Amino acid sequence: MNVRTQESYCIKCGKKMPEDVHERLENRKIVNKNWYFPMAVLGFILLLAGSYYIFLQHQTSEAQKLYQQAEESAVEHDYVKADEYLTSALDHDQSFSQADVALRFVQTAKDIEATMEEAAEHMEEQEFQDALSLINEAENNLSHYNGDAVTPLINTLTTKRSTIKLEQLKHKLDQDPDINELKTLLWDADAIQTDDAADITATIRSRIIDYTFSQASEQLNDNQFSDALLLVEDGLKYTPESEKLQSLKTTIEKEKTAFETAQRQRIEQAISTAEKERELNENDAIELVTADVERDDQGDIVIKGNVKSVATIPINSILVTYTLSINGEELLTNDVYVYPDTLYPGDDGEFEFTHFDIEQPREDISIEVDKIKWYTDQQ
Repeated sequence: MNVRTQESYCIKCGKKMPEDVHERLENRKIVNKNWYFPMAVLGFILLLAGSYYIFLQHQTSEAQKLYQQAEESAVEHDYVKADEYLTSALDHDQSFSQADVALRFVQTAKDIEATMEEAAEHMEEQEFQDALSLINEAENNLSHYNGDAVTPLINTLTTKRSTIKLEQLKHKLDQDPDINELKTLLWDADAIQTDDAADITATIRSRIIDYTFSQASEQLNDNQFSDALLLVEDGLKYTPESEKLQSLKTTIEKEKTAFETAQRQRIEQAISTAEKERELNENDAIELVTADVERDDQGDIVIKGNVKSVATIPINSILVTYTLSINGEELLTNDVYVYPDTLYPGDDGEFEFTHFDIEQPREDISIEVDKIKWYTDQQ
């Protein structure tokens, strides 16, 4: 059997090549062809991964835009829109933790709006403590959040609390509180930083001044100087700028000194005082200008008047004695001090006293000044 062997020649030099070289070349061609498929698969995977990356970037970008829109809506208290934007943002990117936190805040904010409506209903029913408890609870629910959207909501809750406290304060004032309750209400009113609260604060202070002045004057008229001074000093704690109480305090201190001196020199001082009072009354050192009866906003009778000094020397501790009558029948007699305590020649002074227990119509009440008493520095 004749067997022919295929011979191979080198292309470049034309020399005959060994038979095993030709076999190796053929095997190399087969190996190169086997690499095409894995490379194609790898390229497809890379293309797919790149496309998915681009898709995720797009989703993240859209989620960020929706988050910003939600943030703007929340700042404007439009929590329904904010809820929609954030829900959509999480649909685009479920791993968006900021959106998840913001969505919980928005849901809390919606609950707080409902809570404020419920608090308003309690306020209308004068259930003020229940209303305030709801506001406090709402604020506690916000304690875990901060940011531009949270601040306006906190401000709204603060304003709502002030409104409830103001209504509660008005309700208490309508119950005709006593002096101790008025003092407590004054601190409550001072704590509310609104114009309406400032007006109520001024009203409460005025009522404290009138009450303190009347009570202290009664103690002073009974020569209870220490009790009168304690009343005035306590009143000044709540109304430190009151010229009326400051003047009464000065009067009490001077009267106290005068009374203690009189106790040491009873007989001589009594004669001297009686003579000086007679001489001064004869000289008409004080001229009565006006004396009127009014009724204030609380329905109490207020005595107001003016005097003028026609003396040539300073006079002080001016005491006005007046009588109130109803249709000619004497109702009561009372003493009240003029302020300021000292009047110089030509000066005007005022006196005022509030009667809390007179129920008769103001038009039926008349006033008559019976006597005006005063002292000079020479006494």
